Amino acid sequence: MSYERRGNSGFGNYGPKPVETGKEYDVQITETSRQGDGIARVQGFVIFVKNGKVGQTAKVKVTNVGSRFATAELV
Repeated sequence: MSYERRGNSGFGNYGPKPVETGKEYDVQITETSRQGDGIARVQGFVIFVKNGKVGQTAKVKVTNVGSRFATAELV
């Protein structure tokens, strides 16, 4: 997945992120990205979920955490 930087989520490079690589989270997919992946949020922090669909409640495993968003896959 490749996502370009847009806007300011408020997290930037400062402080700990609310998610960690390798950990699993229960999320609600609320939007679809331009690439077709689901978008969820944990404490306002964006997570792009590969193959996630809007309206889906799912357990995801975080695969990468960046300064502004994380990527995850369905478990």
